[in-house]
Amino acid sequence: MNIEINGAKIFARFHTGIPVLGDFTINETLVVSWIVMAVLTLLCIYLTRNMQVTNISKRQAIAEMLVETANNFVRNNTGTRKFDRLIPFVAALFATSVISNLISLTGLRSPTADLSTEAAWAIVVFIMITTEKIKAGGILGYMKGFTQPIPVMTPFNILSELATPVSMACRHFGNILSGIVINGLIYASLAVASSAILIHINATLAQIPVLDVGIPAILSVYFDWFTGVMQAFIFSMLTIMYIANASEG
Repeated sequence: MNIEINGAKIFARFHTGIPVLGDFTINETLVVSWIVMAVLTLLCIYLTRNMQVTNISKRQAIAEMLVETANNFVRNNTGTRKFDRLIPFVAALFATSVISNLISLTGLRSPTADLSTEAAWAIVVFIMITTEKIKAGGILGYMKGFTQPIPVMTPFNILSELATPVSMACRHFGNILSGIVINGLIYASLAVASSAILIHINATLAQIPVLDVGIPAILSVYFDWFTGVMQAFIFSMLTIMYIANASEG
């Protein structure tokens, strides 16, 4: 099996010497996505371990609070319990998005800064939306919907249908990537400013980006924490609303 990592090939073969699964390209987005999934899996195992009916632990209380929050989030946005089946999916989507957005705080590149991540989520949501529309009106009803209010609007209705996953993916991706770019520019600017100020004191001291300590951390409260959580919330809410509206026909 040939594994390509950032342009460099590592050849790993079984004793037969024959490639088993072909070539794989493993980039940083894929690796960090696996890390996010591992974190979520371990967190779920930790929170749901040794659950009891009475005398519950603080860990179980947190788990129950998270479940109740997910239930209320879906029910409040749909106004009914009809879509309770979506709760696990929406909760997983929100949690994955939040951790993916905030993992950049550890120095890793956020998977959501890669459009392919949001595009995959949006495609899954689009399939769910289409499935609900077909369930509500049948295949013929779904196809007929593209001709409303008049047949000449069919191309525009098709474009509008396809615009749903595109807009969801690009909105999330654009906000996360812009935050990363802005943070990078801030770090670079402060490093240059620090060097320009300290060069008058000592040449060696000028090599230390003193201004990079503290100031970027304050700004990351908005660009990382607030934006990351807010984009996860918006993506999840739009998912619920689109699916709920689709089921109404």
